[in-house]
Amino acid sequence: MEIYVVKSGDTVDSIAERYGIAVSSVIYDNQLRYPYPLALGQALLISAGASAEPSYPAWVNGYAYPFIQQEVLSQTLPYLSSLSVFSYGFTTDGDLVAPVQDDTFMINAALMTGVRPVLTLTPLGPDGNFNNFLITSVVNDQEAKENLLTNLLAVVQEKNFRGVDIDFEYIRPEDRIPFADFVADVRNLLSPYGYHVSVALAPKTSDTQAGLLYEGKDYRLLGEAADSVLLMTYEWGYTYGPPMAVAPVNKVRQVVEYAVTRIPSAKIDLGIPNYGYDWTLPFIQGTSRATTVSNQGAVQIAIEAGVPIEFDEVAMSPFFRYEKNGQQHEVWFEDVRSYREKFSLLPAYGLRGMGYWQIMRFFRPNWLLLEDTFQIQKP
Repeated sequence: MEIYVVKSGDTVDSIAERYGIAVSSVIYDNQLRYPYPLALGQALLISAGASAEPSYPAWVNGYAYPFIQQEVLSQTLPYLSSLSVFSYGFTTDGDLVAPVQDDTFMINAALMTGVRPVLTLTPLGPDGNFNNFLITSVVNDQEAKENLLTNLLAVVQEKNFRGVDIDFEYIRPEDRIPFADFVADVRNLLSPYGYHVSVALAPKTSDTQAGLLYEGKDYRLLGEAADSVLLMTYEWGYTYGPPMAVAPVNKVRQVVEYAVTRIPSAKIDLGIPNYGYDWTLPFIQGTSRATTVSNQGAVQIAIEAGVPIEFDEVAMSPFFRYEKNGQQHEVWFEDVRSYREKFSLLPAYGLRGMGYWQIMRFFRPNWLLLEDTFQIQKP
């Protein structure tokens, strides 16, 4: 696979002719929409000919909600090693709370395609937000914890899950060790049955990093407690923050460089975002709110606005600015160039694999590039 950046005067036909390939290949690989307009600066994935068999093995996980479209799920599963169903909650007494939508079709589809279905456990409250009171209540109460563990094993066995992913956020600093102990308890319970236990980690760059996202996550202890970890290396650019790349590779690299000093690299998965954000300008802290956009949708906005897509050589991420109804906007998203930069971190640091947040929208160029780059591992 090669990456081509659209220049002035390019068309789908001229690009296909340049590479000596079918126009349909360019259209299909890049999910182009009829009548196939292009944006200046748009990155296209080109199937330029036979390539060497990829040699680096990578575990590929994708998070999805039970309301995922079945077509999107079926298109994505061939590129996955595991599918994390988001999510199961719990009460202060340790009773498990299943997703509102039935997730049975996801589990069955994963099993039928040789993909490991994973139960994602989160402390989401009734309002849909992470609730650290729930965490405190369970990890410090032996009876509640044992009840949760019992219920967790029962549901995993009943629904044919093959693992558990623990995604607890905003953990209180005083719960740092009890939380790590909880993860170890889950692993000790599930390992004899052959179930894999992973834990999601906020993107830290030091042991002493301040903030509620970070202080309750001890990389060393959690690396020892779990079978694998996911570095949540995204959301630098986020809904309520100023415009910037969602996962700038320079920032992502800093997290990885710290992580490998605390956790064996073969246990680490890199978080990969499958989305972007559209901000209105000027950005006003506390007032502005970005809108989530798909990677495809971002390019379509640029095409309709008639503006070029730029590429930040530090963040290694695409972005552009446009005007609509008298309002200025700034958009940051992911394309095959930004994904290629993130993919390069796996062999550079000996990482286990990657985890996509999330796979609700199918972006074919990413998956084709991934398949061309790695040996996707299967359970």
